Amino acid sequence: MTTTPSTTSQQELIQFLEDRFACAQACTECARACALRASLVDPGGSEEQELLRRKGIMCAEVCDATCRVLSEQNSQDEAGIRAQLEWCRAVCLESAHVFDRHPGAEESAEACRACARACGEFIATLS
Repeated sequence: MTTTPSTTSQQELIQFLEDRFACAQACTECARACALRASLVDPGGSEEQELLRRKGIMCAEVCDATCRVLSEQNSQDEAGIRAQLEWCRAVCLESAHVFDRHPGAEESAEACRACARACGEFIATLS
């Protein structure tokens, strides 16, 4: 005898997948914004400009890696996914603070904050 999942569990699964996708999408947007911001900084600039460039590159790489983790089906256990999300959230918030100090980096800072929020919201859905 085959049983079908209840409507509630199907709705929960759909919501989980939507939340996962929203988080991955926010990570992708953040990676794009941070890579763009980093590319606009002169590599031979001041120490503060170098910090901005390094934070942009690091944030883009972490967001890209997080998006890949979220895109893979059952490639990691929940603890591994949670750790990746927490790392991404922390890096995004740190990067947003650095971007806040630079005129013209507002879009990157907001993308970082949106990604951090999405990661936090997705973490909350994990048991």
